Amino acid sequence: MIRRAALCLALALAATPLPAQDDGPDTGREGEMREGMELLGEGMRLFFRGLGEELEPALRELAENMEPALKRLMQIVDDFDAYEMPERLPNGDIIIRRKPDAPAPEPLPEGEVEI
Repeated sequence: MIRRAALCLALALAATPLPAQDDGPDTGREGEMREGMELLGEGMRLFFRGLGEELEPALRELAENMEPALKRLMQIVDDFDAYEMPERLPNGDIIIRRKPDAPAPEPLPEGEVEI
C-alpha cells in the first residue's frame, strides 16, 4: 500500500508543470552554472585519468597472464560458430558441444591437451 502511495506521489510530482526559463537580465546564475559544469567535467576527467593510471599495471599483468591461455584456446577452437552455447550441468561442469552440422575440426596441435 505504501509503495502505491509513493508511486502515485512520484507520478503526481512528475506531471506538475515546471517554471519556464527566464531569459531576463539575470545572467549571473547562468554563468555560475556553466562554470560549475566545466569544473565538474574537469573533475571527472581527472578522476578517470587517475583511475586509468591506477588500473594500468594490474590490467597489463592480467593480459600477460591470460595471453598463453587465450593462444592455446585459439589453437583448440577452430571456429566459435561451430559450437553451441555452453551448458552447465548440475554438478557445476560446463559443456560446450560442437554443432552436429559443423565441419570436422582440424587435428589438434602436437602435445598434450590439458583437460
